[in-house]
Amino acid sequence: MMSEDPKRLFVQMVGRLGRETQFHLDERQHHFHITNIVLMVVSALLLVVAVFNVYYIHILSNDLNGIVDNMDSMHTNLEVVRVNMNRITDKVESIDKHMGNMDQITAHTEAMGQLMPGVGDSMGKIGAVMVSIDQEMGQMSRSMGNIDQRFRHMTGGVSVMRYNVRQMSRPMGVINPALP
Repeated sequence: MMSEDPKRLFVQMVGRLGRETQFHLDERQHHFHITNIVLMVVSALLLVVAVFNVYYIHILSNDLNGIVDNMDSMHTNLEVVRVNMNRITDKVESIDKHMGNMDQITAHTEAMGQLMPGVGDSMGKIGAVMVSIDQEMGQMSRSMGNIDQRFRHMTGGVSVMRYNVRQMSRPMGVINPALP
């Protein structure tokens, strides 16, 4: 009996070791299967996120291109407004020069006023109004110069904004060159 006991103990030990090994292998296989499922789900989610990111980058690129186009249009329109303001300033200066001749007209009107007492009072009032108009035209000429200067500042600001937006949109083309 003694010779069978060590053999039986050895067989039982090897059997138990085999069962435990198989149990660990089955458990490991089960965990690998769960890990593979989790990896597939995470990969699918990352793929969906990547598709949305590409879509949003495309939309952002289109929006930035629209902003740049609007800045270009605004810059062009401000240039036209600046040219028109220069023309208006020139016209106001011309009117101001013509108003300078009103003093002579006023002097001649006063001479006529001495000849015609009834007309003289009215002409004196007209002369006072002409002096006031002359002063207002001078103020208007200065105001037009100020407006022209402000439009130049605005045009410069729009140029800087347009440049900055182009600088911001440049990396979008580098990130995804397939986008239009």
